[in-house]
Amino acid sequence: MVTLAIQAGGRSSRMGRDKGLVELAGKPLVEHVVERLAGLAEEVIITTNHPEAYAAFGYRTAGDRQPGAGALAGLFTALEAAQGDPVLVVACDMPFASRALASHMLALIAEVDAVVPRVSGEFEPLFAVYRCSCLPVIRRALDEGQKRVISFFPEIQLRAVEEPEARSIDADPYCFFNVNTPLDLAAAEQRLRDG
Repeated sequence: MVTLAIQAGGRSSRMGRDKGLVELAGKPLVEHVVERLAGLAEEVIITTNHPEAYAAFGYRTAGDRQPGAGALAGLFTALEAAQGDPVLVVACDMPFASRALASHMLALIAEVDAVVPRVSGEFEPLFAVYRCSCLPVIRRALDEGQKRVISFFPEIQLRAVEEPEARSIDADPYCFFNVNTPLDLAAAEQRLRDG
């Protein structure tokens, strides 16, 4: 069974409000993510420290044991809460997340602990697939005070999806686009208007 874990636990400091609930074309961002990736997973969970705000969506929620501990703690929460394995982890602010690329990554996960795209030399750890075998390694990283998701990557079997491979699956330049600010939201609205 595959779990889709939507990460909505960030501080959203640049947006000024909970990004997952920000509306794009009349729908919350988190809903855009679910719709883009519908059918790839048998379970959907939302990691958030404000479960009441997400109750209306009808999905199970999971909160961090230590709120404010960063993205790595959020990933630990998602993997620990998931009933499925592997777990497709996607940030709540990626309204154009690529279904084709997500499907490709899920097809690659059988032999490794994680499949993570790398674009412009940087990993995209919040649009990636992880196995629950990562949990002990993440726990150690957290115990060492790490907060960055990539901090445990050297300790696992990782399959990077390099940019040429990712673009061959989905050439849409917006497939890794994050809505972090009101300007980003305006750009996303424009992209939808442009089709």
